[in-house]
Amino acid sequence: METPCGDSASTCTGWARKPSGVRTKTQCRSRWRTTESAGTRHCGTPGTRRPTATVTAWPGRSSSAPSKISAMAVTDWVAGSTLRPRRSRRPSTPWAGRAMDRLGRVPVLATGFTVGAVGGVLAAIGCAADFAPLVLLGFLCVGAASGTALLARTAAGDMYPPERRAHGIALVLFGAVFGAILGPAVFSPLLAGKELDGDSLAPLWLAGSGFMVAALVLVLMVRPDPRTIADLLHTGEPPPSTAVPLREIVMRPGVIPALLAAQASFGVMVGVMTLTGAVVVDHQHHAAHNVFPIIGAHVIGMYALVLVVGRIIDRIGRPVALFGGLIVMALSVISLLWIDSVPATAVALFGLGLGWNFSFVAATAELADSTLPSERGRLMGFNDLLSGLTGAGLALLGGVALEALGVAALALGAAALVSGPALWLAGRRQAAHAT
Repeated sequence: METPCGDSASTCTGWARKPSGVRTKTQCRSRWRTTESAGTRHCGTPGTRRPTATVTAWPGRSSSAPSKISAMAVTDWVAGSTLRPRRSRRPSTPWAGRAMDRLGRVPVLATGFTVGAVGGVLAAIGCAADFAPLVLLGFLCVGAASGTALLARTAAGDMYPPERRAHGIALVLFGAVFGAILGPAVFSPLLAGKELDGDSLAPLWLAGSGFMVAALVLVLMVRPDPRTIADLLHTGEPPPSTAVPLREIVMRPGVIPALLAAQASFGVMVGVMTLTGAVVVDHQHHAAHNVFPIIGAHVIGMYALVLVVGRIIDRIGRPVALFGGLIVMALSVISLLWIDSVPATAVALFGLGLGWNFSFVAATAELADSTLPSERGRLMGFNDLLSGLTGAGLALLGGVALEALGVAALALGAAALVSGPALWLAGRRQAAHAT
């Protein structure tokens, strides 16, 4: 999609071509403004990853881009350090996405963190009182907050021009590294020497609520709202809001390939990662403690190189990154057919995470490129809902295949699910070049 002013460094005379169905704005007189504000993501319940947008040093007072990015990184760590129930988070994303488009990014993220903080308190009370319904209600609140917070990467898409958008989204993901590494260091001492009963789990949920409150404060310090930044970026005046139906947005060029790649990469990543313990212990016959370094290698592949990955995607383009990421995932999972040592499995899982990194960031950037700020939340929320359903479905299906047919079925099935879309994307690219 062409950018409003066509070139990041040139003065423009009007809005460049927009997605189909969107009216254009004329007489753009200002130059692209390379505002270095980024969005970050992470924050939920103990262990939940979360994003936030630009954060100023003090409410009502602007700050430089580096300080905004630093504040967002703090929020990412804060949110990434909480317990994370995953199952209930995705259904909240379509409604949260719509609300983001109508109300702005900050109010919706703030509401999500508030709901998460309340959910942590409810779960703590339920654990202490041994009252399961209250614990489940807390889980629902925390899961809904987690799904809402994941949409913070929408804010990252708002605050960067298209030619640097993948790097901005990568900054959001980078906060997950700190949450994944430091989260256990925060919560493990709370369980040291204790039995895993309700009384020992309650403090963890209360601590998670504290992290949510900290993230809420940071989000409320965001000035201005990232959607406002997107509206004013490069033009000095907001583009027209649109009420284009979601089905029309989905039919724009590039959206369906990005959605397909996102579903394939996320579903296979979740399915294989979820079943890694069963593969290592039940089929490779290693001790259970070997699972942890393997999953650690996978997390490193997902997030540790994300800043480099974002820059590479901006340089080589979205389609190449989508194809390359899916192929790396396919090669990684197919290697499970012939490897059985712990180091080799760790390398395979690292490759799986790295391939997901490329394809996920590229898909998110492509979806952001294909929408105006008033549409972006809806499309991101729709993608997250599909990803959650796909991941859950493939995890269940993969478990059945692993139990009934063994590792070969899991490896071949997962490889087919990511290589199929990759080959389709390559065919589309060749056909486009031929015409």
